[in-house]
Amino acid sequence: MPLRLAFMGAPDFAVPTLAALLAAGHEIAAVYSQPPRPAGRGQKEQPTPVAAFAAARGLPVLTPASLKPPAEAERFRALALDAAIVVAYGLILPPAILAAPRLGCLNVHASLLPRWRGAAPIQRAILAGDAESGVSIMQMDQGLDTGPVLARAAHPIAPDATGASLHDELAALGARLLAETLPRVAAGQIQAVPQPAEGVTYAAKLSKAESALDWGKPAALLERQVRAFTPWPGSHFVLEGQRVKLLRAALAEGAGLAGTVLDEDLTVACGQGALRLLELQREGKRPQPAAEFLRGRPVAPGTRLG
Repeated sequence: MPLRLAFMGAPDFAVPTLAALLAAGHEIAAVYSQPPRPAGRGQKEQPTPVAAFAAARGLPVLTPASLKPPAEAERFRALALDAAIVVAYGLILPPAILAAPRLGCLNVHASLLPRWRGAAPIQRAILAGDAESGVSIMQMDQGLDTGPVLARAAHPIAPDATGASLHDELAALGARLLAETLPRVAAGQIQAVPQPAEGVTYAAKLSKAESALDWGKPAALLERQVRAFTPWPGSHFVLEGQRVKLLRAALAEGAGLAGTVLDEDLTVACGQGALRLLELQREGKRPQPAAEFLRGRPVAPGTRLG
């Protein structure tokens, strides 16, 4: 049975869920997204991926800067919704918004709650070395990802998973899980389960400052950092005063003073173990395999990387 829904989301991660709702025949009364922001070289205002996807399909798009004004709550109530579906929206939903739809507000979150509540669950799971991630469908309350869970689906994290690859896998999984769960919620066939108090972790928002590689850390952690922070914020070090991005790396044998190049294959000593640098990118240049990078600028063993 088709439901009358609002969809609330912004980034690429949310688009597959909106597409799945349309494919299932649900009525999308409104799509809420973040306001357009400057992007690209020209810094022209660009709609979010969700807003662009919705507009291309003739859906009504609303981009309020906040949902707190009473007028926004009234506009939302006037939609007479069965439910609101929220996927990486980025705005706080006030109590009046949460209470308006008949079935409440359902959130698609990219972790197995209560692990990795917060803004960057995909990257934090890889960085922490988790063996699996997944998706949770949550009945939203006023807390930060604290609501009871309606459905969960686990997904293994591959040894070579990056932030980009796991993002795409969980986006597709979340779309499928929501499409399966929503009709059962509407039929009263699912009882939301409160999250346990044990096992709560928080996935802090990513920052550019985290991209710097600290060679004093274990090599295993740095290898996970390179993968977790692909494509953003990336990972970098300083060589002869120039910032160099590290795009791929692998664990290697070796030991020495942290940050020291150990051999001609760009193996670098870390606080524990060593890391072989496989793909790099100088500022303003294209990505290069290590061998090609070294042909352009040899790095002698014994060099200290910043």
